[in-house]
Amino acid sequence: MSRSVLYTSSPLLASKTPVWRSKFIVAMIGLGFVGLGARAAYVQVFGNDFFQRQGEVRFARTLELPANRGKILDRNGLILASSVPAASIWAIPEDVEHEKPEVKAKLRQLAKLMEMPFADLMAKLSDEDKTFVWVKRQLDWDVGQKIAALDIKGIYQRKEYKRQYPEGESAAHIVGFTNVEDKGQEGMELAFNSQLAGKPGSRRVIKDRLGRVVEGVGETIPPIDGKDMQLSIDSKVQFFAYQKLRDQVALHKAKAGSVVVMDAHTGELLALANYPSYVPDKRQNLTGEQLRNRALTDVFEPGSTMKPFTIGLALESGRVKPETVIDTSPGRINITGSTISDTHNYGALTVEGVIQKSSNVGTTKLAMQMPAKEMWETFSAAGFGQKPQIGFPGAISGRLRPYKTWRPVEQATMSYGYGLSASLFQMARSYTVFANGGRVIPATLLKTDEPAVGVPVFSERTADQVRKMLQMAAGPGGTGQKAQTVGYSVGGKSGTARKQVGKSYAAGKYRAWFTGLAPVDKPRIIVAVMVDEPSAGQVYGGLVAAPVFSEVVQQTLRMMNVQPDMAVKPQIVANPVEESL
Repeated sequence: MSRSVLYTSSPLLASKTPVWRSKFIVAMIGLGFVGLGARAAYVQVFGNDFFQRQGEVRFARTLELPANRGKILDRNGLILASSVPAASIWAIPEDVEHEKPEVKAKLRQLAKLMEMPFADLMAKLSDEDKTFVWVKRQLDWDVGQKIAALDIKGIYQRKEYKRQYPEGESAAHIVGFTNVEDKGQEGMELAFNSQLAGKPGSRRVIKDRLGRVVEGVGETIPPIDGKDMQLSIDSKVQFFAYQKLRDQVALHKAKAGSVVVMDAHTGELLALANYPSYVPDKRQNLTGEQLRNRALTDVFEPGSTMKPFTIGLALESGRVKPETVIDTSPGRINITGSTISDTHNYGALTVEGVIQKSSNVGTTKLAMQMPAKEMWETFSAAGFGQKPQIGFPGAISGRLRPYKTWRPVEQATMSYGYGLSASLFQMARSYTVFANGGRVIPATLLKTDEPAVGVPVFSERTADQVRKMLQMAAGPGGTGQKAQTVGYSVGGKSGTARKQVGKSYAAGKYRAWFTGLAPVDKPRIIVAVMVDEPSAGQVYGGLVAAPVFSEVVQQTLRMMNVQPDMAVKPQIVANPVEESL
């Protein structure tokens, strides 16, 4: 039998509860529901955008789908630069259990595969950022597969692309290179970066804390690959020119050198090489000396290679003819207190002989017959003092001061290449005047099949006359006899200029030049060579630069299938005559 309970006998239950307490509790419960409703309304309606963004920040990611960078090809379709898949290794340091012996052993294998000191790897895994750190970018793809096989917790990888440069150091200054983000940094990679890079795509995904994709959300935008570009460069000519330049710099213990090869009809650059150089995809310990594209960025006084322009102006104006005699005795001339000299007293020379013997005195006498304005206009029309329109980073304009500021002695020295400055590229382009009927043509690094449209500087007759003189300068009795080739006639002018250091010329430091064309009657190529600071006893352009010109001309014309225009017999004269400065 159950026992009855008398609730009224309990002192606690028998006490009277105040009415306000129950009302307060009900009010608080109601207020709580209102607060929850307000908060729900804020989260779902008013503050929805904010919370959506915060959720995406924590879990949603936009993955960039990299575009494949376009290839750079030479004129024959050979690859100068291309992209290949690469593995970039990253880590979540807090997830790497490097205290465990078995994990540490795998980490040592990882360091070995990446060719990284183990201490450097551990330093990266001890980074302040515990959630993400790049370990090493752009490893070979097969190395990435071996790393994946190690299956180390906290070590991940991403597929990227890296550039390869099959021609290595020979074409480095033309092609340039990209950084680890695949953006052009030098050369054509920089100049045409937007065309080569393409446009990356994207994909929205949700990831977990380990970076693994859980599911894709939204629309995937596919990448647009970059466009291939074809250069005017012939990789075989480029390699040969670089090789011969390198050997000559070493032979004469020079500081550096450059060579430019140009198609005389189209203005296409077939080769542009510099030494010292570098390997574009292996740039450890790269120095400024290696990086400089000297043919375009360095300017110097061109010396005697300017004389054909002064002589051409004298012929064009009708002041002289090729057979006009100029008395250069006694081998020196005084201009407003300054003495200009030849290396020898050549006596009476024809205008042709002035070029052949490279007479400073003869050139000066012709220059002083002409107004400074005419010389300035001729030099400017040939491209001196003008920024090259080649679309290449770093191409420099050189210096040609306004004619109104010229003093008589400056007009005299400019006539034979002192007092103005130009790059090797500008010298090569300027000689298109003598190969195209007196017209200077634009230069290009992109392949073209169309003949270039030139700007007139001289008449065709004057250009032919000067070209004949250039042939004499490179022939017996001239200063550039070592420029002669087997089977092809050549014409050109050597130059030797003292190097300027500060406001004065350095003792014993020279730049040796040779610029010319071949074959003489119907020029197909123009070649310009510069050797900086030869120090093995010979400094003249006819002895130092001309031999490189000879070999490059002969090899290039053969590659272009140009028929020899001379009997195939040695053309080199045994005892070259010294040239003037």
